[in-house]
Amino acid sequence: MQTGLAQAMAFARSTEPRPAASRRAIGIDAVLAAAATVAALTAGTPPARPLGPLLVALTTAPLALRRVFPLTTFWTIMAAIVAAYYGDNDHATLVTFLTVSFAAYSAVVHSRYRGAALLSMPLATVLVIALFADTAPPIPARATPLLIFIPIMIVGDAVHRWARRASDSGARLRQAHAEHEAATRRALELERARIASEMHDVVTHNVSMMVVQAGAARRVLSADPAEAIKALRAVESSGRTAMTDLRHLLGLLSPPPGTTDAGGPAGQPSAPLGAGSGPRGPADLAPQPGLDELREMVDRVVTAGLPVELRITGTPRDLPAGLGLAVFRVVQEALTNVIKHAGKPQTEVRLNYEPAAVVVEVADSGRPIPAAGPAPDASGTSVPGGAGMGLLGLRERVALYGGEFAAGPRPGGGWVVKARMPVEPAQIPAEMTPS
Repeated sequence: MQTGLAQAMAFARSTEPRPAASRRAIGIDAVLAAAATVAALTAGTPPARPLGPLLVALTTAPLALRRVFPLTTFWTIMAAIVAAYYGDNDHATLVTFLTVSFAAYSAVVHSRYRGAALLSMPLATVLVIALFADTAPPIPARATPLLIFIPIMIVGDAVHRWARRASDSGARLRQAHAEHEAATRRALELERARIASEMHDVVTHNVSMMVVQAGAARRVLSADPAEAIKALRAVESSGRTAMTDLRHLLGLLSPPPGTTDAGGPAGQPSAPLGAGSGPRGPADLAPQPGLDELREMVDRVVTAGLPVELRITGTPRDLPAGLGLAVFRVVQEALTNVIKHAGKPQTEVRLNYEPAAVVVEVADSGRPIPAAGPAPDASGTSVPGGAGMGLLGLRERVALYGGEFAAGPRPGGGWVVKARMPVEPAQIPAEMTPS
């Protein structure tokens, strides 16, 4: 018994969140309450008791607050009806019946005290049956309250549950939309960072090579035209390589075939990429450089005048495209920094294939390279975008493949860049396995 009473009390005190009523809704309720009050006062003769007209007004006027204080509104109207018509129920009108029914529905649908609102309906039923046993229409008999408050409780509760589910579904939809937008923004930021890193690698390496080669051609143009022509051809080669790489990166940003150009009319095909935008051609979809292009890149650096020696140890094997690109970018960035900051010292590139890792190391014997900060331009002043930006990008690129990256001065002078990235162990043929 005590357990049941405690559960009933807990149910009566239970609350639920509800949205705040808008000013427009409250204004409509105020107009409705005013109209109901006028109708109640003019529909019949007020009960012959003190404050009769005021009591009749109190049976309808509280409807103005049916969304703000729904449960209070219902019981205020119930109390006014009892005070106005108890023992004199012949003066009750249809307006009174409709008002109390509407107030009961509002309490069940809008009250945040869900348990109390639901329990109020059978309590009001018992109260009306007890106080108005001999009523005439519109409440003709004892069973009539059962046909008013109980159906209102059932219908109002169903409407409340439906509205709550609709509200929860809308909230979940808005949350999912917000999460989707946040994920899209994060993906865009990561893609911008990736493209920026690729642009940095392509531009700084090739432009540095072109500057060195153009300077060499200028110095020997009069004394050795043949050597100057060789250097200018190297400039041209570096420029073409840079254009190919840039076309590839820009091709990633161009619309896929069959889509329209953002600046043109709908339904019109995009212009060729060479004209500024449009579908990507075969050249734009060329693969990114990898280990197969490593020796060619080193040869271009040697042609530019930097003495570089490439040493490959271990058993070469195929690597994933992304991993090969990471190795290529490490060597490219390291050689670019040597050219920009250390002049033309003797440099060694070592690529070692270990059983479960690939290790690449670039070491030079020149003057130390600042790990971060602006790099000096040709006039000796500082310009932004020194080795630090490229090294940071390399560290992130190597970390993407679970590798380790280190860059710093050598004990005997110069600079060393080293990256070690894990790979799948090489498969040993069955006939080479010892028995």
